Amino acid sequence: MQPIQLFELASRQAEWLSVRQGAVSGNIANANTPAFRAKDVAPFEFVLQNQTTPMAATNPAHFSDTPTSTYVVQSDEDKKAVAKLSGNSVDLSEELMKQGQIRRDYDLNTAIVKAFNKMMLTAVRKG
Repeated sequence: MQPIQLFELASRQAEWLSVRQGAVSGNIANANTPAFRAKDVAPFEFVLQNQTTPMAATNPAHFSDTPTSTYVVQSDEDKKAVAKLSGNSVDLSEELMKQGQIRRDYDLNTAIVKAFNKMMLTAVRKG
């Protein structure tokens, strides 16, 4: 049986959210560190654009695609951040808004996976 792509996509997004959460938490932790530059990760859309989903070959005569390696999300300095007198570029209000957005995205991801899992279990029970 072929793996369900929705679960793989949700897993990738959860991993990306975890990496972003770490970057934002590091920014908040270093809010008072002189010369600290705020960091963020590339948006999830860029992660998806840089990866291809391998084609499923159900017959040996079908074309096959080689699977891609796992993605690596690079953190880079936030371009919008403006350095303060101390050289620190962390804006706490911006970082807290990012935290809220990460939480909402994670909750949505989890709710979609739960609903899809429930739908699959219902289909299996009736089948």
